[in-house]
Amino acid sequence: MSFQAYLDNAEKKTGRTPQELVDLAHARGFGADTKAGDILAWLKDDFDLGRGYGMALVHVIKNGPGISDKHVGSSGVHRDESAVLRLDGIAAR
Repeated sequence: MSFQAYLDNAEKKTGRTPQELVDLAHARGFGADTKAGDILAWLKDDFDLGRGYGMALVHVIKNGPGISDKHVGSSGVHRDESAVLRLDGIAAR
C-alpha cells in the first residue's frame, strides 16, 4: 500500500482529512519531538486507528507532508505519485 493510501484510508475510517488530524495533534502539543508511541496511543484511543494508519500519520505530524522519493514513479505496491503527500482530503482531488 502506498503512503498516500494509508492516509486516505485513515480519512475514510475517521471521517477527518489528514490535515485535520495533524491540526488536532498539534493542538494537543504533539510535534517533531513527540514519541511515536504517544501519538499512536492517542490515535488508537480517540479514532481506533491501528499501527499502519497511525505510523503514516505519525510521519506527517512529526515531519510534514514530504516523503522520500524512493518509491515515487516505481511500479511496486508501495509506489506514490509524488514525494509530497496530499493532506487536504480525498474530496479535494
